[in-house]
Amino acid sequence: MGNAIRILGLDPGLRHTGWGVIVSDGARLSWIAHGVIRPDEKAPFASRLLHLLDGLSEVLALHAPDEAAVEEVFVSVNASSTLKLGHARAMALVAPARAGLPVAEYAARLIKKCVVGAGAADKTQVGFMIRRLLPTCGDPGPDAADALAVAVTHANLRRMTRLVA
Repeated sequence: MGNAIRILGLDPGLRHTGWGVIVSDGARLSWIAHGVIRPDEKAPFASRLLHLLDGLSEVLALHAPDEAAVEEVFVSVNASSTLKLGHARAMALVAPARAGLPVAEYAARLIKKCVVGAGAADKTQVGFMIRRLLPTCGDPGPDAADALAVAVTHANLRRMTRLVA
């Protein structure tokens, strides 16, 4: 095909930021790598954010994606938690942008709908579908599976957009 594109999917969180890299070549998806960045929960807030930024920069340098996609923040009842998650999400947006990549953003419900077929799917269902869609990924765990789901969603939606265009 020659239209292969490497996509980094990110599921931002202050305690665990999942990441996953896939290659999209037409309708074919291939797993490349995944992982979770875990800042020290006892470290000062700014240090945790820096750890996320450095970890993401390392992933970007190692896997050289062409595009990135980030899950949008889930707004919780606790405003403080939502705000802190927003900071973590900012790192997930800034790192690929600093590397010169286009960065897409998708709502959690859309990601679940694209991957599982239901917007209210739980983490177990997302993980199950990711293992089916990307059989070489093994068992990525919930954070990396969510990140891979973001990448798969981006791959499928960008392909649909190009088909329509």
